Amino acid sequence: MEVEVAKYSRGQGADLKALGDKKLKGQLSVKEKLYGQSAKAAANAEKWLMPNDGGILEPGHLEKTYRFSQEDILTEVDLLSSRKPFDMILPVLGPYNIGYTSNGRYMLVGGRKGHLAMMDMLHMDLIKEFEVRETVRDVTFLHNEQLYAVAQKKYPYIYNRHGTEIHCLKEHGKALKLQFLSKQFLLASINSFGQLHYQDVSTGEMVANYRTGLGRTDVMRGNPYNAVIGLGHAGGKVTMWKPTSVKPLVTMLCHHGPVTAVAFDRGGNLMATAGVDRKIKIWDLRKYEVVRSYPMRAQSLDFSQKGLLACSNGSQVEIYRDFGGHDYRLYMKHKIVKGYQVGKVVFRPYEDILGIGHSMGFSSILVPGSGEPNFDTFVDNPMETTKQKREKEVHALLDKLPPETIMLNPNTIATVRAPKKKEKKTKEEIEEEMADAVEAAKNTERKKKTKGRSKPSKRAKKKEEDVFKAKRPFLEQSDKVDGRPDKKQRIGELPKALQRFAKKPQS
Repeated sequence: MEVEVAKYSRGQGADLKALGDKKLKGQLSVKEKLYGQSAKAAANAEKWLMPNDGGILEPGHLEKTYRFSQEDILTEVDLLSSRKPFDMILPVLGPYNIGYTSNGRYMLVGGRKGHLAMMDMLHMDLIKEFEVRETVRDVTFLHNEQLYAVAQKKYPYIYNRHGTEIHCLKEHGKALKLQFLSKQFLLASINSFGQLHYQDVSTGEMVANYRTGLGRTDVMRGNPYNAVIGLGHAGGKVTMWKPTSVKPLVTMLCHHGPVTAVAFDRGGNLMATAGVDRKIKIWDLRKYEVVRSYPMRAQSLDFSQKGLLACSNGSQVEIYRDFGGHDYRLYMKHKIVKGYQVGKVVFRPYEDILGIGHSMGFSSILVPGSGEPNFDTFVDNPMETTKQKREKEVHALLDKLPPETIMLNPNTIATVRAPKKKEKKTKEEIEEEMADAVEAAKNTERKKKTKGRSKPSKRAKKKEEDVFKAKRPFLEQSDKVDGRPDKKQRIGELPKALQRFAKKPQS
């Protein structure tokens, strides 16, 4: 317990003996007591709410973790974990794409030649398997396992868990990649013409349709932190989009060649990109700067819940771990059969499992330390019942966020908007205000004066002066709106040598 309390403590306490000020000494002693109580409360909460500890590979003397094979790991893990890795060889209808639900219980696989299958990974049961008999480019689950979207030859289709076709989304066109934003219930797709579509799957409304203007791309990934969509383009650029903006929020030149893969960290501050220029770069999205750059190729990238980075290259998969300060070093290696080409790598949520889709089927391997060991049942529950699924779906629809909440910094939501600069008035508005001011000046009642000071001529002259004074500020504003400088300059303001050229006032 002392170790856990030390983890939540706020460093070394103040040296109270050296203080001479009694008032300050009393205040600091109370603060230190509260800090100790908060550390104990946090340690107790962790003890009861997070009972499981995440494990990693710990090498011995002169050992390297990337030399451990899957056979070595399987001999040391428990019986339940040893059943999770598997290989399925399906050489006819590959290569395969894979996807997991947010709680990691269900897996969806899609073969390039039309094979679709959904599996319950908790009990290792096949739920449904069928063929669509046309090209399948990408697959993704929607809000739960009841519905999933498939990017097929001409259009994306939505199926239920029994394989029944529910919708054909013809407005998306020939979609190459799909992403689902669960908080907003938006299905995003990028098609072969470089068009980005957002569709609300709860109402069926097409929220946005934008042309990227950067050509065809099949690299798309959603940021789990702020739901911003990242696209990788053939010119080496990465653009970030939201459904309420016609232009990209951010455009970054990341590589000297086409971008092959993009991945975002769970916290939303890190982005990994890979390009044809044989480089993998880690970017800090708070400063949009390169943190690390590594000379290697990658066809697919993915961050785990604990920050491990998986890269696929040919028939080899490499996993990198952060050893502090964004220093990613090689953590594990896995080679599949020579000649198999890895297409996509995806970490399974809440499990130490990496899913690999390749040209001859799909595989799962153990990656210790990749998954979150403790899950919140109100967020994601791998063991949820049918009643819990229904309640969660209802709550998700009630708590659905509008597309306007998607932004680079979601912390600005529910804050006070900064005051805008005063906008310039149009000429028509100035003329209307001037007319009101002139009318008010004309209707002003004047006090009658004696001894000839209220003669009609003097009263008319006084009224003209009041009207001119009311007009004057509006005339100056009108000149500024028109952009015409005041040509009437006083002679005294000019240099002595140029005063003879100034326009003299008429007498």
